[in-house]
Amino acid sequence: MSAETKSRRHTVRTIGERKGKDPIVVLTAYTAPMARLLDPHVDCLMVGDSLGMVLYGMETTLAVTLDMMIAHGRAVVGASNSALVVVDMPFGSYQESPQQAFRGASRILAETGAQAVKLEGGKIMAPTIAFLVERGVPVMGHVGLMPQSVNGLGGFRAQGKSADEETRILEDAKAVAEAGAFAMVVEGTVEPVARLVTAQVAVPTIGIGASPACDGQVLVTEDMLGLAGGHAPKFVKRFADLDRVVGQAVETYASAVRSRTFPGSEQCYEGRKRK
Repeated sequence: MSAETKSRRHTVRTIGERKGKDPIVVLTAYTAPMARLLDPHVDCLMVGDSLGMVLYGMETTLAVTLDMMIAHGRAVVGASNSALVVVDMPFGSYQESPQQAFRGASRILAETGAQAVKLEGGKIMAPTIAFLVERGVPVMGHVGLMPQSVNGLGGFRAQGKSADEETRILEDAKAVAEAGAFAMVVEGTVEPVARLVTAQVAVPTIGIGASPACDGQVLVTEDMLGLAGGHAPKFVKRFADLDRVVGQAVETYASAVRSRTFPGSEQCYEGRKRK
């Protein structure tokens, strides 16, 4: 990749400068083909630990490993040119201590070429965020519904419905911003609270199942494209129905095979040579 190409990539600074301005477009990407398709249209590609559920069929994100995140992060960075790439730190890779978090984050940045990491947690993780930022690791925060803490939160449910939850989320968001995070995801949070967070923190908020008033939005790409097999969260708007499209394509292929009209090896390789 040339220096000229690298210079066109969004940075944590250019994303941070979008606070209160043009909405920030974010989608998840876990593979090189998807990253290549999304890159021209988004500001940020998020290599989320949601890949455990989307790609590997896990029930939660808790079993995702650092090595898995690095492998997928490397693929996404290599296939993209302009989007800022943020890689999630998986459960158990940063909660023990700031030192543990730095070891994991430094591996992610060095081995993938990503521009930032994301970690979940509010006030309790603020010292770790500050520790990383002071050592040159750009951090995106994550407050509200935190999938890695889903057991403690009582399942996947909207956050901020009670006064206590509203206070907690606001305090978490302010602590994350003050610790030096350049942006934060606000997930699964009722709209009035997400609006308050966006208004009261100085860094961009990226909503998912939160308020349209956030500074940007992120969705799991497979959910947005209708590739979730009917299991997407209720708040997700489907912009395509690729489950149906893929099914039709596979059926067409299967029919060609069964009718023996599929090209032979000689035809396939001749076509490849001509290209």
